[in-house]
Amino acid sequence: MKIIDCKGREGLAIVYVAETEKGGLIEYVESLQPPHPREEKWVLIVSTLKGCPVSCRFCDCGGFYEGRLTKEEILFQIDDLITRRYPERKVSVNKFKIQFARMGEPSFNHHVLEVLEVLPRLYEATGLMPCLSTIAPAGTDYFFDKLLEIKKKAYAQRFQLQFSIHTTDLKLRDWLIPVKKWDFGRIAEYGNAFYDEGGRKITLNFAVADGHPVDPHVLLPYFSPEAFMIKITPVNPTYQAVMHQLSSDFTVERQDELADRLIRSGYEVILSIGESEEDQIGSNCGEYVSAHKRKSQAIVADR
Repeated sequence: MKIIDCKGREGLAIVYVAETEKGGLIEYVESLQPPHPREEKWVLIVSTLKGCPVSCRFCDCGGFYEGRLTKEEILFQIDDLITRRYPERKVSVNKFKIQFARMGEPSFNHHVLEVLEVLPRLYEATGLMPCLSTIAPAGTDYFFDKLLEIKKKAYAQRFQLQFSIHTTDLKLRDWLIPVKKWDFGRIAEYGNAFYDEGGRKITLNFAVADGHPVDPHVLLPYFSPEAFMIKITPVNPTYQAVMHQLSSDFTVERQDELADRLIRSGYEVILSIGESEEDQIGSNCGEYVSAHKRKSQAIVADR
């Protein structure tokens, strides 16, 4: 695998685009959360597929699909990012997150499980915390059963599991995520089994678009605030979001109103708004590979 482009800014986020041996394009990211220094929190976001077959309405990596990445191709992304900063593979970071959330639904690739099994042996990183974001597609029970085994054996309370829900309106959810997937009852059942009391709660992720409700009264019968938390983000201005007329008028007042309703219902809430510069950098899913595919803009390294 070879790196063909990168773009970003030190101190915020850098996107790398790489070409596999068979010519497929992927991208991966390292990011910080200002004002936190790298030693406090560092996030790596890696791809698991070449594109994605799901085609969520606001995700740019769904415009094409060219297959799964191998275990070695996933590890290449992680090792490349780590050795740029920590050549001896000793990662002195308090909160070191590796997110399987860049390009591709991770549960479609069993090699993700193999990577999770070997990660603790490859790096000296006491702050390591894998993060897996999923839409929980139908037909992936084997993947999730094995994931639960690995988590309990290797990571205990150091694993972040996110289910991408996006709205409590079931018809809109089916439109946003146009594949068969677990219903709320199945997600809740698995999440309760995955949760370790005293560890990280299971995250329900909502990329909130205008007109797409997040109603705590729909969530509460399924998702206990003792085991589940809510993450709210705006819909990023990706190609797909613009094409499908999805946007987020996420004023401070609206953020606070939504968060207050959820908090009053007992949920812990994370508002993940991010920096506007990240949209310019393009650290949104699949954005720069999509640009390559469309040949609509060049990528210029800015380090």
